[in-house]
Amino acid sequence: MSEKIRYSVVVPLYNEESVVDELHRRLTDVMVKVGASYELVLVNDGSADSTLEKLKAIAAKDANVLAVDLRRNFGQTPALAAGFDNASGEVIISMDGDLQHLPEEIPSFIEKINEGYDVVSGWREKRVDNLVMRKIPSKAANWIASKVSGVDIHDFGTTFKAYRREIIEELNLYGEMHRFIPALVSSSGAKIIEVPIKNIPRPAGVSNYGISRTFRVAFDLITLRFLLGYITRPLHFFGKAAFYSITIAAIIFAYVLFDKVYFNVPILKAHAPIGAAGVILLIIGMIFISTGLLGEMISRVYFESTDRKIYTVRKIYRKNSMGENK
Repeated sequence: MSEKIRYSVVVPLYNEESVVDELHRRLTDVMVKVGASYELVLVNDGSADSTLEKLKAIAAKDANVLAVDLRRNFGQTPALAAGFDNASGEVIISMDGDLQHLPEEIPSFIEKINEGYDVVSGWREKRVDNLVMRKIPSKAANWIASKVSGVDIHDFGTTFKAYRREIIEELNLYGEMHRFIPALVSSSGAKIIEVPIKNIPRPAGVSNYGISRTFRVAFDLITLRFLLGYITRPLHFFGKAAFYSITIAAIIFAYVLFDKVYFNVPILKAHAPIGAAGVILLIIGMIFISTGLLGEMISRVYFESTDRKIYTVRKIYRKNSMGENK
């Protein structure tokens, strides 16, 4: 495809054989109506069913489809990263492959991009998920993420987003940080807006998400706070903990010495427990300082090292000029 591509739609797929054909049909219908050059980057994330075979068949017939087959199941963030790296569009739209995200809503995202926004994030105003297992943890996580990042959006968790290419090119994704891309790019001045989207039960297949995802999100929120505030100065992060530990230890030692000097109180008999606590806090403070220094050195190595991908691609399928997969 020599024509410059305007839109790339990136979709990670894991065991989605039941919806792949319909997904392709609906995405094609929508993008044809948009009326600009496009490609569909469909990423097989190590599916154990016939998802790959269906993708290969689709790519053999449709020159607008790029099927990326990962060597194993890496997870959603690496699958999205693989799609982003292989996408050629000026605007990149990401969405889930289970059809809970409606392809027909893509024009709403494109409209906001054309208005000048850098990131357009979907907002599931009315969620259909389980109240205890999904709605409450998600609401709490979104509130915390908004406060931590300073980005005033309601729904960090949805994959349904649109980005200008230059925004994505500046990111290195890992862990499960794809949901926090708006927060990660906000510090560079990216213009971000939300658009309401529908949230429907998946039409077929079984959800690949469970309660364990909630715990992973919680850890990612801690990572997000560190990345936004301390990635280039980790000693400041650990230094705060060290300061509090050493300060409390100093207060304890001052109290013990005061009792010894002015009242001749035997330290070992009267203050053994609190003295031990002071020593432990001092050691903990030194450990925090050492950890911060190590973090500083690791940070330098990270920023100066070469890029290493968080996924490996087995093969890429695309229809060539002869009508064959290559």
